[in-house]
Parts: sequence; C-alpha cells; structure tokens
Amino acid sequence: MVAFAVSTDIFMYGLLVPVTPTALKSKLGIPEDEIQSWTSILLALYSAAFLVFSPVFGHLADRAKSRRWPLLFGLVVLGVATALLCIGTNIALWVVGRLFQGAAVALVWAVGLALLVDTVAEDELGQAIGYVFMGVNIGVLAGPLVGGVVYEHGGYYAVSGVAFALIGIDLVLRLTVIERKEAARWLVGEGIASTSSPQQGERSVLHAVDRPTDTPQAPQASKYTHHPLKQLATLLGSPRLLVSLWGTFLVSLVLTSFDSVLPLFVEEVFEWRQTGQGLIFIALVVPHFVEPLIGSLIDRHPGATRFLISGAFFSATAPVVLLRLITINSLHDKVILCVLLTLIGLCLAIASTPLTLETFLAVKEKEAALSRARSLDAARGGAVAFAFGLSNMAFAAGSLVGPFFAGYIRQRAGWETFAWAMGLIVGVSSVPTVLFSGGWIIKT
Repeated sequence: MVAFAVSTDIFMYGLLVPVTPTALKSKLGIPEDEIQSWTSILLALYSAAFLVFSPVFGHLADRAKSRRWPLLFGLVVLGVATALLCIGTNIALWVVGRLFQGAAVALVWAVGLALLVDTVAEDELGQAIGYVFMGVNIGVLAGPLVGGVVYEHGGYYAVSGVAFALIGIDLVLRLTVIERKEAARWLVGEGIASTSSPQQGERSVLHAVDRPTDTPQAPQASKYTHHPLKQLATLLGSPRLLVSLWGTFLVSLVLTSFDSVLPLFVEEVFEWRQTGQGLIFIALVVPHFVEPLIGSLIDRHPGATRFLISGAFFSATAPVVLLRLITINSLHDKVILCVLLTLIGLCLAIASTPLTLETFLAVKEKEAALSRARSLDAARGGAVAFAFGLSNMAFAAGSLVGPFFAGYIRQRAGWETFAWAMGLIVGVSSVPTVLFSGGWIIKT
C-alpha cells in the first residue's frame, strides 16, 4: 500500500510533464516565448510545496496517534489538486493545483515511510524501501510516458481521467490499512498471543508491535522534548546525514532536470510529438526495477551502501556528459540517446535505495546517541517520520532546483552545456559519498 500511495502521488507530478507545454499554449493561452519558463515554474512550485511541508509533516507524524488518517487526508488534498488542474483555464488555478500536489506528496511520503518502518523488521527494511523507491522513481518517470501517450490519443481530459482512476484505486488501498497496534488488539482479543494470562499476553503483544524497531526504548519525551528547529539543527550536525541528503537531492535534481528539458529537446531535434516525448522516458524507467534487489543486497551486506552510492555517481558521470553528442535527427543519435538514458537510469536506481536507508540509519544513530544524553526529542515514534521528512525535503529541493537548473542552462547555453554541467555535479558528488556514507571512512 505504501509503495502504491507514494508512487501515485509522485506519478501525478510527471503525468503533466509532456502535457504542460502544449496545454499552456492551447488551454491557457500562454505565449510561445514563455512556454519553457512556465513549464519550469509549475514544476518548481510543486517542489516548493513539497520542500516546505516535508519537515512539518514529518515532525507532526511522529506525534500523531495514527498513521492512517493523515494518509487519507493526503489523498483528499491530491484529489482537490487534480480537480483544479483538470478544470483550470487560467494560470492561477494551475499554480494552486501544483502547490496542493506538492503538499499532498509531502504528507504521504513522511507518514507512509514511517508506517513502513513501524511494520517491517529492520533486517528487511532495505528491500522494503527498495520496493517503495522503485515505485517513486517509476512514478516520476512513467508519469511523462503515460501522460504523453494518453494526451496525444485521448486529449487533456483523458489524462485527468487516468489521474482520478488512480486516486480511486489508492483510496481503496488506504482504507484497508490496518496499523500494527490495531492488529495487536485483535490478536489479544482472540487469545492468539496469550501467555500465562490475558493481561500478560496483551502486554507482550503490544510491546512487540508498538515499537518501530528492535532498538532500546528512548527516554520519555515529556522531560527532554526540544523545539523541532533545535532537533533539526542537532541532526544536521551529522556529516553522514548531510551526505545522504545531498545524494538524495542530486538524484532528484537529475530526474527532474530530464522532466523539464527532455520532452522539449526531442520535440525540437527529433520532431517527436507527445507520444514520442512520453515513450523516451522508458529508457530511464526500466532500470528502476532493480531497486528491490539493491535493497535486498543492503540487508545482507549493510556496509555496501558506501560503494553502491559513490560507485553509482561516479559511473553516471560519463553517460551524462556524453548526452552532449546528441545533436541531429538521425537513427544513430536516437539509439545513443536511449542507451545513455538507460545507463543513467541504472545508476540512479542503484543509488536511490541506499541513500534513503542511509538517511534513516544516520538519524537513528544520532537519535540513539543524543537520547542517551537526553538532548534529543524522543517522543512517540522517535524521529522516524522526521528522518524521512528530511529525506523528502532533500528530494523536494532537488526537484525544485532541477527544472530551473536544466531549463535555464539549456535555454541560455544549449543542450551541450547542460550535459557538461550535470556531469560535473554528479562526478564531484562521488567523493563525499565515498568518504561519509556509512560513517567516516577512516573509522570503518
């Protein structure tokens, strides 16, 4: 359910990517010379809301009595956003719709990933996160694919129909969510987990179910609670956490940069319409099916995160830079573009799951150390949702910067300069990740 919920929310982001340039012109009447700018702005507005609300919802989710109701509220917000984008005939409604989409995904990501940690054993967490982020990255990239094909053959309202259908399916799944504490009451009521007495059985089951991990319980929050901004400042003192957040930011920046410039690039160079603009994202989508395998590998070999992350960034450098060679409308350039995008997608898939797990483990490590010193908030749920709120915040920051970064460079300096700039950032990032992922390399 969590994988589907998160991928649905992020899918809505990409669904309008190939639709937006044409819809801005035909539906909203935006002048031709402003299309690239408004395309980037609308993508960035979504990301800005995602960025602002991620730490807020992460902090609140750690204190909420239930994960289920925030998930349902997030879906309501997403439905309102989709309706605004469906009926919108002026740019103001599109702006509000994109902002609502970003707020919805921030809520669902923070709460959904915290629910995942509440439910899954720690030695299986890597594989579980792999499934979730396979859904996330496929959602980011499959959205443009589906949106382009449906828009060209069915029109704008057909795209909205796809969005509402997914929301309906997602609603059914979220309504079926049963949290572990609720399941524990049922088990106790049926006497399945009883030991020497019903009271002892209840304590045993609730103790086993309520705790999010197998780590020792932290001190009571009421005595050591800090302001969330102080908590954030404390956690950001961890180089391991900072590097994992930077890596998450970079993955998002690369993905959303392609969302911003790739449809327009293939339209101008290859003269592809919406179907072609959508289908080109298949090359980036397919490699992300390996993410559960990467997660399973990490569960068996936790120390592999350092080399998976840094190796992925280093390996992605050459394919990203070589994108500059794609300049003419020829079969050769089309094939090379697909191959390069596949290699880039594979590298991002290898890095995504380890980065998310690193963020969680870095926060957990910092939380355990500071809880012993009674200097970090140890409220219900600890900092689990807050950790994922930080990860989501980094992803949102990347998706905020990516469209502007790519759109501005391509518009001002060309596709070749965009490839060089992106390759430089990815290559340099392999250095801090190899030094700090999993902790400072000299101490491991």
